[in-house]
Amino acid sequence: MNHFLFLTSWFVPIYSLLGAFLTLPWGLGIIRRTGPKPAAYINLLTTLLAFAHSLFVFKGIWDQEPENLLITWFKAADLDLSFALELSPVSIGATVLITGLSFLAQVYALGYMEKDWSLARFFGLIGFFEAALCGLAISDSLFLSYALLEVLTLSTYLLVGFWYAQPLVVTAARDAFWTKRVGDLLLLMAVVTLSTFAGSLNFSDLYEWAQTADLNPVTSTLLGLALIAGPAGKCAQFPLHLWLDEAMEGPNPASVMRNSLVVAGGAYMLYKMQPILALSPIALNALVIMGTVTAVGATLVSIAQIDIKRALSHSTSAYMGLVFLAVGLQQGGVALMLLLTHAIAKALLFMSSGSIIFTSHTQDLTEMGGLWSRMPATTTAYVVGSAGMVTLLPLGSFWAMLSWADGLVAVSPWVVVVLVLVNGLTALNLTRVFRLVFWGAPQQKTRRTPEVGWSMALPMVTLTVLTLLVPVMLQQWYLLPAWESINWYVMGTLVASTVVGVGVGSTIYLHKAWSRSRILAWRFIQDLLGYDFYIDRVYRLTVVGAVALLSRISAWSDRYLVDGLVNLVGFATILSGQSLKYSISGRSQGYMLTILIVVSVLGFFISWSLGLLNKLPF
Repeated sequence: MNHFLFLTSWFVPIYSLLGAFLTLPWGLGIIRRTGPKPAAYINLLTTLLAFAHSLFVFKGIWDQEPENLLITWFKAADLDLSFALELSPVSIGATVLITGLSFLAQVYALGYMEKDWSLARFFGLIGFFEAALCGLAISDSLFLSYALLEVLTLSTYLLVGFWYAQPLVVTAARDAFWTKRVGDLLLLMAVVTLSTFAGSLNFSDLYEWAQTADLNPVTSTLLGLALIAGPAGKCAQFPLHLWLDEAMEGPNPASVMRNSLVVAGGAYMLYKMQPILALSPIALNALVIMGTVTAVGATLVSIAQIDIKRALSHSTSAYMGLVFLAVGLQQGGVALMLLLTHAIAKALLFMSSGSIIFTSHTQDLTEMGGLWSRMPATTTAYVVGSAGMVTLLPLGSFWAMLSWADGLVAVSPWVVVVLVLVNGLTALNLTRVFRLVFWGAPQQKTRRTPEVGWSMALPMVTLTVLTLLVPVMLQQWYLLPAWESINWYVMGTLVASTVVGVGVGSTIYLHKAWSRSRILAWRFIQDLLGYDFYIDRVYRLTVVGAVALLSRISAWSDRYLVDGLVNLVGFATILSGQSLKYSISGRSQGYMLTILIVVSVLGFFISWSLGLLNKLPF
């Protein structure tokens, strides 16, 4: 039985895809009498089957060597279209995480979107979303991974724009789609280039090719930067980071998956491309710079946000920046560990924030307060999720950060400074949000806010327990360091950064009557961070302005040069035709005489040019 489940592991993404297709009769309005709930139940069932399948396989594959499956889709003559899949503890474990969090998010969505008229369409999109993520997890082909990233881009567009009747939602979906397309286009160029150089796009073949590849520095650099662009767009890294902030306009259950799993999917693909990226030191340095700038910058921006979802989404970009930094420093194991702990904690935080939005009908932090006694399950979920995000012993992120800092403190001590800074600022931000939402006096919109129903509370409580059990899972997988090997100075520094962040966040002055400080200097800093260092305005003045100028030049050229030349030819033709019609007599003998004269003159000139007239006797 276990062997059969192992051999059919490729079917895990098909479960979700099948669920998405089975929701179509309700999503398209073909079935209306039952309401949209059956579509949700069907999708929940297929997700549960995918979770059970992947979990059984994960238990049996933990001590085994990775295996590759080759599925031939089409083969004719020299054309061979096949997909390579990798079945390993890492890839199957990723499918367990994806299907498990997706199942909890879908149960959560049953309560959050209970009265939404297009519930069936939402669950169909979630199934499509989940299928692409599971396929990306087990893919061993760069081409297949690229195609699945494109599916994720489409799914993001559809889910962000789910409430398409709102103009702001349509704008957010459009911006998210086009921002990701920039990275996807560069990644496609890299895929085509690698297929030419290596002759195969399977990761196992690419790894062998990378060991003996002899590329000139310019080619390897351009190739590495193009490979980075795709994951950078998916993980909302600078300079392709603005879309994640706007994507918060979509439904919160989709935000749960987007901030925990989708960004992790892009980072997971980056992890699998490590041996190829190692061909270019400049590409690795670009990863380090990109990750550092995003980690520090996004954490600073999150502190100034007054929208609860945006305050959490910027921290997602920051932690993905740490993952990029880890991959750039060739610390792939740390990157995977950080992805695992971050995904679980961030999903719990977004479930908690969604419950707050659901009951208070607002996302503005300045309109909240006093919820800790009214919503105990939501408060507990937020506290545990926040503790799982920062280096608080003994939760998961603590061990991920410690193993990273402990291994690099002697080689690259500046990385420890980045970790301490990001961790301390994240603790400050989460404490600030906690004070604004749960502490203090109740505000107008939070005076009568009950705890959410069971369909939203059950996944929150389940994920709260799972977050607390992450250290136990890491111990079972032998990922925790031995106590005698721990660098206590590094450990003390990381814990101290959390304590300082919580302390500062607990004591800074927060006034809800106004969202901007009345002190000019603080207002400038608050606006600078609140508007994301004005990056959108910089883009508008540079990239968008340049494209607009080129489009105006192109429009002018098309109107006055291209169309002008075509119109000139047409006008000349009309004028000549109108002029010639007055010379037409209607006599056929005159036409024949004209043709004879013209042909004779042409023959004379051709003969003269060829020197044939010189050979005549006269």
